Amino acid sequence: MIPYIEYRNSELYIESIAVSEIAEEFGTPTYVYSKKLIEDAFISYKTALSSNENLICYAVKANSNLAILDILARLGAGFDIVSEGELNRVLTAGGDPRRVVFSGVGKTNSEIITALKSNIYCFNVESEHELKLLNEIARENDCEAPISIRINPDINASTHPYIATGMRENKFGVSKIEAIELYKQAMKLNNINIQGIDCHIGSQLTEIDPIVDSIRQLLEIIATLGKYDIKLKHINLGGGLGITYNKEKPPSISAYAGAILRELKDQDIKIILEPGRSIVGNAGFLVAKVQYLKTTPYRNFAIVDAAMNDLLRPALYDAWLEIVPTSQKNTGIAKTWDIVGPVCESADFLGNQRNLCLNKGDTLAILGAGAYGFSMSSNYNSRCRASEIIVNGSKVHVARKRETFKDLISGEACMPKDFVE
Repeated sequence: MIPYIEYRNSELYIESIAVSEIAEEFGTPTYVYSKKLIEDAFISYKTALSSNENLICYAVKANSNLAILDILARLGAGFDIVSEGELNRVLTAGGDPRRVVFSGVGKTNSEIITALKSNIYCFNVESEHELKLLNEIARENDCEAPISIRINPDINASTHPYIATGMRENKFGVSKIEAIELYKQAMKLNNINIQGIDCHIGSQLTEIDPIVDSIRQLLEIIATLGKYDIKLKHINLGGGLGITYNKEKPPSISAYAGAILRELKDQDIKIILEPGRSIVGNAGFLVAKVQYLKTTPYRNFAIVDAAMNDLLRPALYDAWLEIVPTSQKNTGIAKTWDIVGPVCESADFLGNQRNLCLNKGDTLAILGAGAYGFSMSSNYNSRCRASEIIVNGSKVHVARKRETFKDLISGEACMPKDFVE
């Protein structure tokens, strides 16, 4: 089990509170997060890189709840954003814009203007067109755009193809050869301020070697840039460190940081990382209630009140998340169950072929759902989204109220009479 999420007297606890109590008070489905686990993961990064100047920019896309951003901002975190909405969330939660890096291949004019006016730390540039647009908008706003250029090193990170971002067929970044030319162009642009170099090869990484390979490629580029008098202030290695969902054995944060420091031991340069999943993934889970038990000659189905709209990763990536009962006092004989939701899709499953002892009305915890759980949820089938709860010791904070039908249709309108007649 994950630290701070454990069984005590046959009841599942998160920090000092029984999960069954949370389910009873706030209903299901509900996302539940441990403040302690979030803090511990972030501090582990800072500690592991303490020998060097560093900036740990939490990847907001992993979980953008304001309360989680608030927790990290209070610890001095930076933030990796990919939209104007994420920037506004960071600022609302008290994050420092001077610690924000803006990634993504499709930044709009509006997003760039907002980021420039907010005085963010850096834009991670992904194309020649973006570089020219940044210079143009910065000139119109009488300022400079701080940039790093994202390198696509054509490295197979051995992860799911949907979350691999560092191969030449991916839409992200530019090749090493193109990067040199872009830096030379950037030197000639009056409203561009070169800050560093960037690379991110994918998510849920479980091996160190691809990360080391990407660092070495960046160092080759840095050496070449030195010949043109282009000196960089930071090296941004992205994020992507994996967590254990099932049998994966990703490097620890300290081992990951140690490998980075060894490769950069001769470099006088700030290190930037953009972790997301490894900070919040195992800090949260989704609680659901068994509505029906349905047995057939072929499969046994436990139909719960959470669905693919609440937790998309199993349907989208065929992701495996551990599913455990919130109480070990359940009676009956264990069977092999498919844990499925009520959405009208055969892809609507949270976990298949799980050996569990289940009864109607039991509550289950789907572990490892703190990252890309709620942040990827939707209102498919006109389902109201789940509530989010943060636990701090024996205290509970409602980080997001459960949506209502009124929330669901907010912004919609039936056609007026004079429009349809």
